[in-house]
Amino acid sequence: QVQLVESGGGLVQPGGSLRLSCAASGFIFRNYGMSWYRQAPEKERELVASISSLSRTTNYPDAVKGRFTISRDNAKNTLYLQMNSLKPEDTAVYYCHVNGLTAWGQGTLVTVSS
Repeated sequence: QVQLVESGGGLVQPGGSLRLSCAASGFIFRNYGMSWYRQAPEKERELVASISSLSRTTNYPDAVKGRFTISRDNAKNTLYLQMNSLKPEDTAVYYCHVNGLTAWGQGTLVTVSS
C-alpha cells in the first residue's frame, strides 16, 4: 500500500524559507518520478515541481522557478521541497505525488503571511 507523509509546513513571513519533506513507503521509491503539488483555497491543485527517478531532470512552472528546489534521497525514500523567497500567493496545502500512481498524502499547510 502506497503511503506518503508530508511534513515541514507552517507559518512563515514573506521572503522566508521552508523545507518540506515527504516520507514514502509501499512502493519502490527509486523507480518512480515524483512531484510536489499545491492547492490553495478555492483553487485547483497545481504542479509546483517534479523530479525524475534518479534526479537527472527537474521541472518547475514559472511561478516558482528560481525559488523552489525539488530533491530526493533514494536511500531514505524521501522527497524534499526547498522553498525560498516565499510569497503570500504560495499559501496552500502542499502534497507529494508518485508520478503514474493515484495515491496522495494528507498534505502539509504552508501559510505565508506577515
